[in-house]
Amino acid sequence: MNLEKFFGELKRRNVYKVAVAYMVGGWALSQGIAQVFPVFDVPNWTIRLIVLLIIIGLPIALVLAWTFEMTPEGIKRTEAADAMPSSARRKKHVWIYIVVIGAAISIGLFFLGRYSAKTGVLPPSEAAIVLQKSIAVLPFDNLSSDKENAYFASGIQDEIITRLAKIADLKVISRTSTQQYQSKPGNLSEIAKQLGVANILEGSVQKAADQVRVNVQLIQVASDAHLWADTYDRKLVDIFGVESEVAKAIADALQAKLTGGEQQALAVKPTNNAEAYDAYLRGLALEVRASSPTDSEKVVGFYERAVQLDPAFALAWARLSRANAQLYFGGLDKTSARRDATERALNTAQKLQPNSPETLLAQAYYQYWVLRDYELAKATFGRVRELVPGSSDVPAALALIARRQGRWDQSVAYWEQTLALDPRNTQWLGLAAETYAMLRQFPAALKTYDRMLDILPDDPDAVASEAKIYQTEGNLEQAGKLLAGVNAQTHSFNVIATKINQLILERHCDEAIRLIQSRLTESRDLSDIEKLFNPFFLVFAQECAGDIAGARATAQQLLPSLETLVKKDPDNPNFAAALSLIHAVLGEKNAAIKEAERAIALLPSAKDAVDGPTHEENLAFVEAMAGEKDRAIPRLQRLLEIPYTNGLTPALLRIDPKWDPLRGDPRFQKLCEEKKP
Repeated sequence: MNLEKFFGELKRRNVYKVAVAYMVGGWALSQGIAQVFPVFDVPNWTIRLIVLLIIIGLPIALVLAWTFEMTPEGIKRTEAADAMPSSARRKKHVWIYIVVIGAAISIGLFFLGRYSAKTGVLPPSEAAIVLQKSIAVLPFDNLSSDKENAYFASGIQDEIITRLAKIADLKVISRTSTQQYQSKPGNLSEIAKQLGVANILEGSVQKAADQVRVNVQLIQVASDAHLWADTYDRKLVDIFGVESEVAKAIADALQAKLTGGEQQALAVKPTNNAEAYDAYLRGLALEVRASSPTDSEKVVGFYERAVQLDPAFALAWARLSRANAQLYFGGLDKTSARRDATERALNTAQKLQPNSPETLLAQAYYQYWVLRDYELAKATFGRVRELVPGSSDVPAALALIARRQGRWDQSVAYWEQTLALDPRNTQWLGLAAETYAMLRQFPAALKTYDRMLDILPDDPDAVASEAKIYQTEGNLEQAGKLLAGVNAQTHSFNVIATKINQLILERHCDEAIRLIQSRLTESRDLSDIEKLFNPFFLVFAQECAGDIAGARATAQQLLPSLETLVKKDPDNPNFAAALSLIHAVLGEKNAAIKEAERAIALLPSAKDAVDGPTHEENLAFVEAMAGEKDRAIPRLQRLLEIPYTNGLTPALLRIDPKWDPLRGDPRFQKLCEEKKP
């Protein structure tokens, strides 16, 4: 075969030109459908099919170009066209216009796509549609004669929000962002602005024996128009139908599209047992406001009661698994019994409803909190996100996992997503601020805590968190002002612990001793965690005051109870770390270092970038007390360079009495110098 002759023939028959024209036109067409079809909700498979047909059409066009030719008399086979007089085979340069027009369209669509992708901003019409389908459900008013039924109204509100969050076409603000408001406030426009929504649902619940009345109204804030309202009188056992009907009516009123799967999810009835549902709602209401391990234990008790009354109550089994997993992860109960209880509840939920978002959420938290299999948990959270796109739980959990993995920038990005869905959730704001503090981005942390205080003015825990940041920066004066009102009657253990630390940093150690002793003798409602750690704080306050004999006597009294905890829960790194410090105070160097190293082995930094390094800091403290400067100082140098919870700073090294054994060493003095930005 003569290749030169063959390629010449391709050129003569315009095959090259047709190829160029086809590719340019095909590219322009594919760009056009990619931009236009999504606007009309054309499925992605249709777009992919058309692009595939365009690709398949190229060889067909080339064969046709070889076989046929355009003439003034119409389309002729190439052999017939060759036999025609040259005047009758006048060339038509249509292909040139195809190339030029196609190229112009292609370039225009390309830059339009690039511009849209770069800005990430919806056209005004689309943005208006998104805002139109946004809603916040305010706390339901409890109209029951028994005011203790407030938990029931709270639970109904939560269940309606949960169902709405399953509708992908709606933007739903989480309950934690709305619970701070009154049931029927007068400033709806201001609330809508704060939450970033166009619509607000108000409601009331009245419960008497097994009869329930639910009254709801959907308000379009801009026009103050009532888009929809209804009243439901039902038996308690039929309340689920009300929650589903309300969610469906809201979707209809806001013209939100419901998929078949979403319709099924809204219609699910979790239990036929009214008592079981009542216990479940009590647990749900307490879980939202739980502030201590004791509260968390009560939450577990309510869910256990619910599944005892109805062993087929999958939703309650899933919540029970999560509640147990949280207690396990919190560090005070890492026993095999708690772990087994978590797994048992999860397995039961999976047998009953393996693919429900609630079961998958429990599974994800089990993988995260108990197994610490972060990659597996991330995959499961991703499945939940597809089923409940409006939930802030998923991006918040991913933010927490990312920082455990040491992926700090990723964590910050997830917090931004979380707060967009749940802008006034004080729990998420606190954790986001905590993340900034771990990164030693103190201005950003303080700004985020200020957002929290805008929602909860003078909240003691938020104020104490800001004081911690000022302590970390070495600004004891500002921290002291924030903690000025804290005394032995202060309820929050976190606030008390921050105040004790402030007094020790200021070297007002005798005052710290008096505060701890007053707390131990005067308070009657101390949590289990405070009963354990107040004597522990007393040991170091006594050391700070120079009362070495008193510190050792307190440590000796504390030793048996700590050893009992360690035997009961040998895999708990927090107990191992506490025991190491008591051994160090008692002068038992080898035992102290052994327990400190065991704490690190139980929770290494490679497995947990948040809490793992705290055990390294604990070992450095033990080494400092034991006179092991050559081991402690390099360890501190590493800790200054990495983010972690309550991370060290040069300022803390300068002012904290715990590092006094290292002060005479030039290497330590160098660590105390602030690095220039």
